[in-house]
Amino acid sequence: MNILIINHYAGSPILGMEYRPYYLGKEFVKMGHNVTIVGASFSHLRSIQPKVKNDFTEEKVDGIQYVWLKTPAYKGSIKRIINILFFIFKLYYYKTKISRLACPDLVIASSTYPLDIYPSAKISRMNNAKLCFEVHDLWPLTPMVIGGYSKYHSYIRVLQMAEDYAYKHSDIVVSLLGNAEKHMVNHGMDSCKFVHIPNGFDTEEFEKMQEEVPVEHLKLINTLKKDGNILIGYTGGHAPSNAMHVIVETARMFKDNNKVFFVSIGSGSSKDELLLSAGNLKNIIFLPPVPKKSIQKLLALFDILYVGLVKCEIHKFGISPNKLIDYMLASKPIILSADVENEIVDRINCGITVPAEDPEAVHKAINTILNLTKEEREEMGLRGKSYVLKELGYRDLAERFINSI
Repeated sequence: MNILIINHYAGSPILGMEYRPYYLGKEFVKMGHNVTIVGASFSHLRSIQPKVKNDFTEEKVDGIQYVWLKTPAYKGSIKRIINILFFIFKLYYYKTKISRLACPDLVIASSTYPLDIYPSAKISRMNNAKLCFEVHDLWPLTPMVIGGYSKYHSYIRVLQMAEDYAYKHSDIVVSLLGNAEKHMVNHGMDSCKFVHIPNGFDTEEFEKMQEEVPVEHLKLINTLKKDGNILIGYTGGHAPSNAMHVIVETARMFKDNNKVFFVSIGSGSSKDELLLSAGNLKNIIFLPPVPKKSIQKLLALFDILYVGLVKCEIHKFGISPNKLIDYMLASKPIILSADVENEIVDRINCGITVPAEDPEAVHKAINTILNLTKEEREEMGLRGKSYVLKELGYRDLAERFINSI
């Protein structure tokens, strides 16, 4: 099968996020399929932008044919919208060239925002190919809830038309969000089209994630671990969406307990504010980020791992953070602070889920886990790792994707 993935923000291990198109594409290639990924030349998610020689640049990465369509760089929402419109226009402009290069039997529209469904549908019709709409976030609901846009805003109305079109005209809808089916049906999707395929992990990459922890981190963490102290760890972005203030407030509740310490590793726009909020607290430490290859050895040093999100109604449709998969692979009990239902932590009992932005609930969950025996905590962590190894390898997810078609 010839598979065309259209993803504005597509990345690679060299370029950085977004990784999912690459990982699925690599597995599709191993299964004997031909894969072409079309992405924009600029994305705010990537750490490195691809080298674009002209308006339509081709590049081969691990057996995947990449096509980069030149788009302007941006900062801020207005220029980001302009960047999106450039990408959509060029998908139309180069639709024949893309068709000749990819000769697709399957077209996957996967750009987070739904506007790519129109050129994707056009390309699928030109090639008599199946059309798949892959949903990462629910747009326009996400910018409405997070950005405060009115449903009557012209931009939102355009996005809503695109979302409704996608649900009605796609042959299949693949959702990273496990609880989104009802929302999609309410916007015109036939329920038989819905398939839930979450994020996963790359087996080869996981085996290589054994780089030693930086000396700065290792020395401090080992000092904290003396005398049987308990370490609660967080790794990742220090941004408003991660509700990091909950960690600080929870640490404050434990300030008189000299056996429990919190270690937050990463960077982001909220970090300075968090340092200021933590003030003179002795039981919370902030450290810089570590290389991705060190993550698993780093996570192994902690006793409990924490991940949190802000209060947000869209989370009820499901979440699929890559951080959660890293945590589960580390075989540690997890505390998930988010307003979610029927999510993986509860389903397989590899930790405790509590309401979002509720330090009291996090405090209680930590004490609940600490009251377990060492063997019970180890069993809790192992349930998470076993599930990920069995169900969430990208090879298995790619097979589920193809079988759903």
